[in-house]
Amino acid sequence: MSNIHPLAYVSPEAKLGENIEVGPYAYIDKDVVIGDNCKIHPHAVIYSYVRMGNDCEVFPGAVVGAIPQDLKYDGEVTYVEIGDHVTIRECATINRGTNASGKGVTKVGNNTLIMSYVHIAHDCRVGNHCILTSYVGIAGETDVDDWAIIGGGTKVHQFSHIGTHAMVGGACKVNKDIPPYSICGRDPICYAGVNIVGLRRRGFESDVIRNIKDIYDTIYFQGYNISDGCAKVEAGFPQSVEKDTILAFIKNSKRGIVRGNDASEKGVID
Repeated sequence: MSNIHPLAYVSPEAKLGENIEVGPYAYIDKDVVIGDNCKIHPHAVIYSYVRMGNDCEVFPGAVVGAIPQDLKYDGEVTYVEIGDHVTIRECATINRGTNASGKGVTKVGNNTLIMSYVHIAHDCRVGNHCILTSYVGIAGETDVDDWAIIGGGTKVHQFSHIGTHAMVGGACKVNKDIPPYSICGRDPICYAGVNIVGLRRRGFESDVIRNIKDIYDTIYFQGYNISDGCAKVEAGFPQSVEKDTILAFIKNSKRGIVRGNDASEKGVID
């Protein structure tokens, strides 16, 4: 049984699941679909064409499904798709997609935490189990793969790609792609090592983590350019999921990956 406060506005054309809680002055527009066991806090706004899964929570001041801040947008019907178990904290904003991108949808996966004042622009794709810390802004058509963490105040250039299990430091300016399993930070942003703590927490074995480190040492610190480094990895390392993930990411990178840093090679991480 749902609990909708009498001072909330819920369009009769919205479709709400079971056991929904909607606080006072929350606004839910027409053509919105919300799954079971969701909580919409006071003063949260969910505009049209939002599809939200089960067990989600939207905190006060958050705005989900506003039209994109893109001059190419021409009023077309586009969407925001939110997975299950997603938390959207205070004053975060998630904009709809655009047809100009060829996507028409902004996506957030399952079990993802969107902290306060985060902005997710049009046509972005945020994966499962991600954390976007307060004041992060990701520009249009950015891809964030599963298990990635972006530190507070970091700004991400449009069309960027952040790899799986990567961690980006706070207050960074991301203008190149962030390779999977890595930690990147500093200004200008650079590769600062492997996300060892995060990988251990997620059950990666020590030999797998060592293999990832050896792959990146080959790519970044043995005097090769990126292409030659990848060729050495392809020829010299046994097949593994992690090797394939890293090489495929670099091969498909449109912006190029972040540069290396001499301090990382020496094990000196700020």
